[in-house]
Amino acid sequence: MAYELTEQKKVGLGLLGFGILFTFLGVVLFFDRVCLCFVAMKQIFWLSGVALLLGWRSTVNVFTSRANVKGSASFLIGLFFLFVRWPILGIYCGKRL
Repeated sequence: MAYELTEQKKVGLGLLGFGILFTFLGVVLFFDRVCLCFVAMKQIFWLSGVALLLGWRSTVNVFTSRANVKGSASFLIGLFFLFVRWPILGIYCGKRL
C-alpha cells in the first residue's frame, strides 16, 4: 500500500502537529521574548517532522535542489533570526518557504 502509515510517519505527523501548536502559542503570546522558544521549537519540529515523513534523503534533496534555493535560504535565515531573538522578522522569513 502506498499510503501505509508506519511508526516513523506517525511520529513525523506528531512533530508537524507540535509545530502547528507551537506556532499558535507563539502568536497568541504576542511574540513575547520569554516565550520565543515556542516559535524556535516550531521550526525545529517542522523540519524534523518533514524529514521523518519524506525520508532523510528526500528532505535533503528538497532543501538542496536548485528550484528551492530561495525557500531554503529564507527558512534558514528565519531560523537564525529566531535564535537571535527577532521573532517577527524570523517568522516572516520562515513563512516565505
